[in-house]
Amino acid sequence: MPLLTRRALSALAIAALGVLPSVQAQDKPPLKILVGFAPGGSADVLARLVADALKDDFGTVVVDNKPGAGGRIALNMVKSAKPDGQTVIVLPSGPMVLFPHVYKKLDYDPVKDFTPVSQIARFQFGVVAGPASGVKNVADMVAKAKASPGATSYGTPGAGTLPHFMGVLMEQSSGISLNHVPFQGGAPANNALLGGHIDYKFDVVSETAELHRNGKVRIIAVTGAKRDTQVPEVPTLKESGVNMEATAWFAMYGPAGLSGENLARLEKAMMKIVRDPALKDKLVKLGYEPIGSGSADLAAAQKADLARWEKPIKATGVQLD
Repeated sequence: MPLLTRRALSALAIAALGVLPSVQAQDKPPLKILVGFAPGGSADVLARLVADALKDDFGTVVVDNKPGAGGRIALNMVKSAKPDGQTVIVLPSGPMVLFPHVYKKLDYDPVKDFTPVSQIARFQFGVVAGPASGVKNVADMVAKAKASPGATSYGTPGAGTLPHFMGVLMEQSSGISLNHVPFQGGAPANNALLGGHIDYKFDVVSETAELHRNGKVRIIAVTGAKRDTQVPEVPTLKESGVNMEATAWFAMYGPAGLSGENLARLEKAMMKIVRDPALKDKLVKLGYEPIGSGSADLAAAQKADLARWEKPIKATGVQLD
């Protein structure tokens, strides 16, 4: 009997040890991934793919959309968050490498106020013509815009965002004048394009690739050095006679002061999931070039792009309040 009791007690102890970690995991707050744009846009879709892939390492992972101000609302929430590894942001590179040159007064420092975690993927943009534009290619777009300067409109996910700057570069590169209409994310811009409220949209190719394939909109050019795998029939801007080329990237950041242990956990998990075929294949199908870098590599990429974009942005004369 004493032997049975000891065995029973041992079994109970083993069972308790098995249950305890799960109870602790339940008590731990979820990993929160902030997105500075509306649901349904490219940043939101990418963040949700990342969140789903991170569940094996972090348990509960939630995506919290805080759209507005070109992503700055969400960035400031991360800036003021505790550096405990429970709050991060997934965002395009614009707020971290373009905004410092675009805005007269920026309420955050893209280097000092954040901790780089991982560069997720690189991507390019599409020049998308809506049903109201009546154009089939870049030559049509340029001719129509030159015939009525300022009358042609284009939408973006927000003022000062990468797509906005793509529009500015397009104007300068092709000698046209366009009317910029900012929205709170890519999805609202899509709705306006489909509704005929704007003529064009500059945005990540994945945002409108399906609409293009269904004939509801037409992607007339892409901004990278090579054609996009999602829409291989669409030429680059250079192929279309416009001397312009530009790409960007998505990355994850945490607040400044993220401890070595918490950073290492996030960094290791991100490198693992982005390089895993399960997520890698999904990113490729969306037209992204998977990267899955570590913190140091993201910091280096950010530093290089901050320097690379300064001169061309200043040359445009674009300054926002």
